[in-house]
Amino acid sequence: MPKTVLITGGTSGIGLGIAREFANAGYNLYLNGLEPNGEAITAELAAAHSVAGLFSNANMLQPDAIAQMVQQGIAHFGSIDVLVCNAGIQYVAPIDEFPAEKWEAILGINLSSAFYLSKAVWPGMKANGFGRIINIASAHGLTASEFKSAYVAAKHGLVGLTKVLALEGAPFNINCNAICPGYVKTPIVEKQIADQMKVHSMSEDEVVKKVMLGRQAVKDFIPVETLGKLAVFLASDAAATLTGTALPVDGGWTAY
Repeated sequence: MPKTVLITGGTSGIGLGIAREFANAGYNLYLNGLEPNGEAITAELAAAHSVAGLFSNANMLQPDAIAQMVQQGIAHFGSIDVLVCNAGIQYVAPIDEFPAEKWEAILGINLSSAFYLSKAVWPGMKANGFGRIINIASAHGLTASEFKSAYVAAKHGLVGLTKVLALEGAPFNINCNAICPGYVKTPIVEKQIADQMKVHSMSEDEVVKKVMLGRQAVKDFIPVETLGKLAVFLASDAAATLTGTALPVDGGWTAY
């Protein structure tokens, strides 16, 4: 029987790329996102790979909506075997100009939603004796950059949550790992480029080369396919003893 993966932020950017790789590996897809055509995106991707698909637009800032989404998925598929916490937002500003509402939203979506999602899927994974939780953190979960106080705090917290879940899940064959990408060319990064152009008074090319990829040894954006294939591996039996890790996929950024 095919396993089911729940991917938040799964209808665009990194999440959609990860969803493609799981569909290609034969997983049923349960995708969450805010895109108005999310249901169509999910159906098309599932049909293309002959797997089952389901879409939810549950708000990741609402714990009750998260719990209901998980319950609906279990009722529909029978189980949620793999959880990929990918939903995230970003905002760039100096600390003294950082809006309080942006801090709260970034912490809520990037960190708290992973807690509520993990809590919701945990009983089913324990009962089944199998579970894989994959948190999409960031190189900013391992290091810091200026003007990103909320994002860096959230991603560091997500790495910490990953380690706790790995320890608690080990007796039940529930693994938890974090993937920490460098910059991937997605809509959220496109917006960051525009924000950084304003902050640094630079051109787009200067921001990409000097600000974004300046700390990477490999001067290329990270391919989303690389992240998807790694996520599928972490969900597999081959990764049974791999848990509690924060895996940098950042072109050597955090190697310095």
